[in-house]
Amino acid sequence: MKKTKNESPDVNLIAVPATEFVAYYNANVPESFPRVSLKLLEDFRAGHLSLFKDAVDEWSIDKHRKKLMDWLSSCPR
Repeated sequence: MKKTKNESPDVNLIAVPATEFVAYYNANVPESFPRVSLKLLEDFRAGHLSLFKDAVDEWSIDKHRKKLMDWLSSCPR
């Protein structure tokens, strides 16, 4: 049986605006994980400017999710 190649781009690699990232991230993390907001993303971005060299409002699951999760677990709320 021949495999067909998936023609759609990998959602984890696509850079999206912060509003779309928040919606996707919150919908796809386990319920026990902290949720993010636009304010939290702004705070994260301010402390991690090297992750946003070219585009300030481009977020991707592949590039930002793990670092954001680590940061969320260490920041006081």
